[in-house]
Amino acid sequence: MLRALAIAWGLMAVCVAIHAAGVTVSLRWLRHHETVPQFWPLTRRFIQVAGGIILLHLVEIMVWAVAYRLAGAMPDLPSAAYFSAVTYTTTGYGDLVLPQDWRLVGGIEALTGILMCGWSTGFFFAVVSRSFDTPGRPAGRW
Repeated sequence: MLRALAIAWGLMAVCVAIHAAGVTVSLRWLRHHETVPQFWPLTRRFIQVAGGIILLHLVEIMVWAVAYRLAGAMPDLPSAAYFSAVTYTTTGYGDLVLPQDWRLVGGIEALTGILMCGWSTGFFFAVVSRSFDTPGRPAGRW
């Protein structure tokens, strides 16, 4: 069980690194792509940012899924990806379960998912706020 928990901590660290890299890339992209403060250009920006955030989460979900499969904790990659997705998002259907030695790992994945979703929410809120509230600068300027 301690080995599985050490692996879970490592997977959490990988997710944080992936998220940090993705947010950094997004910030750099936003700084170089001004948007006029009109409905459709801003809406397009929000869709692009939301799509990027979802892509980050899907990559992170697959990191956990591959780990489950490589450890033999799930029978195949599609099952591992499904289990990881419902665990990371805290949906938790319960139709697939990890072996006893790995059950706490599922909880750590759920906590990691909550943390990464919270980070994404904060980032998305900052993008929206900054797009509308930029005193002294044109709207949408980073």
